[in-house]
Amino acid sequence: MKLIAEPWDVGDGGYQVGNFPVGWSEWNGKYRDCIRDFWRGTDQQLGEFAYRMTGSSDLYENTGRRPYASINFVTAHDGFTLEDLVSYNEKHNEANGEDNQDGESHNSSWNCGVEGPTAESEVLSLRFRQKRNFLTTLFLSQGVPMLVSGDELGRTQGGNNNGYCQDNETSWVNWDDIDQELLGFTRGLIEFRRKHPVFRRRHWFQGRAVYGKGLEDLNWFTPDGLEMEDQYWNEGFAKSIGIFLNGKAFTSPDERGLRITDDSFYLIINAHYEDLNFALPDKVWGRRWKEILSTEHGFCEERKVYASGDELLVTSRTIKVLKRAE
Repeated sequence: MKLIAEPWDVGDGGYQVGNFPVGWSEWNGKYRDCIRDFWRGTDQQLGEFAYRMTGSSDLYENTGRRPYASINFVTAHDGFTLEDLVSYNEKHNEANGEDNQDGESHNSSWNCGVEGPTAESEVLSLRFRQKRNFLTTLFLSQGVPMLVSGDELGRTQGGNNNGYCQDNETSWVNWDDIDQELLGFTRGLIEFRRKHPVFRRRHWFQGRAVYGKGLEDLNWFTPDGLEMEDQYWNEGFAKSIGIFLNGKAFTSPDERGLRITDDSFYLIINAHYEDLNFALPDKVWGRRWKEILSTEHGFCEERKVYASGDELLVTSRTIKVLKRAE
């Protein structure tokens, strides 16, 4: 039996993420809030973003739970759809008959410059990139990803974030109006995650050399390709980071007792509003890297190859995923 809880009514005080007992997984509302704020450019999110990407050990490790205790999500059955999350700053619930007073007013959303539908190509391009940023972050985070039906299709509720009372076109899935490009990208992410256990570890990262030798299982880098120092985490303007994931650093076997090995990856995350140059780290982390996907263009059919120390110009609000070429 799998018991998964939305973290209400644990005890006094109502909503308490992280306070369910051992054996329970739970919806990680702090993941949702942090990821939304990070991609809309809120300051001082980098440290918490790192916790959320790696399974939220600050919430679950002390009680003996593992990364899969965190049910990660960006949207849920109530609130904005993914399409509306990048299209509206404000809720638009007039059709619900309560003078737009119902529904959550604090949505941590960003309309990318225009409220609601638009024909402006730059706004539409940014919105599409933001949707892929949310999906890529979700599927490459440790923990269990939860995807709301319709988000992979571009479903909209026209800015209504409390559509439970709308049993009509507002809340239905329109199967004649599907975003095929977004659907294909989401399918690719699901397949990519399934193939690579480094993105769905059963135990917490140690953040140090495993068994006293070799590379760390996880490391963080500045855009200059240097290992992160403590003070950088507290910079309010810091919205960009490199993440190394070591596919050879599993400390536990799989469910059949076999040794787990995987490729190693370097994630480049630029949530800044400007394009930035990112330098690849020293060759000890990898001599050559192949680009697998970019949220600007999708999965790469022709794999670009980079060497350690190379600089990549990364578009604003974009994720790139590189695989180490052994």
